[in-house]
Amino acid sequence: MSSLVTRDAYMGMVGKEVGVSSWHKVDQKRIDVFADATEDHQFIHIDPERAARETPFGATIAHGFLTVSLLSVFSYEALPKIDGVAMGVNYGFDKLRFVSPVKAGSQVRGRFTLTEAKMRSPKELLSRTSVSVEIDGESKPALVADWLGLMYFA
Repeated sequence: MSSLVTRDAYMGMVGKEVGVSSWHKVDQKRIDVFADATEDHQFIHIDPERAARETPFGATIAHGFLTVSLLSVFSYEALPKIDGVAMGVNYGFDKLRFVSPVKAGSQVRGRFTLTEAKMRSPKELLSRTSVSVEIDGESKPALVADWLGLMYFA
């Protein structure tokens, strides 16, 4: 569970790693459910036998957008909570790259470094977080991104 910090303490964390989530399994069931939700049923995601035969991965792989969507759970676990924040919203990405595929059965986690935190108004904070999604046992991450968030104070 993440810690509660003041706004000033959070803004003082710029340039520092602010959290690492726990490992989360990306199994075939999770991939299949995501395929159904997004209507992306490409065989590289949902057909283990064909993916093993016809792809360089040797197994099915998670959708890139599934990996991106896991950033939410990673952030809830790893990022500090700021005292007085009424709500936070996803503001998007300035950079997002899929570096390595996440094979079915892999474990992944998020690693976060706060790179910017500035007040856009007295009640609105913009944060930029450099995030990587690590794959257990792999040298390269699944993805790297600059993730933007807006926090609104009560």
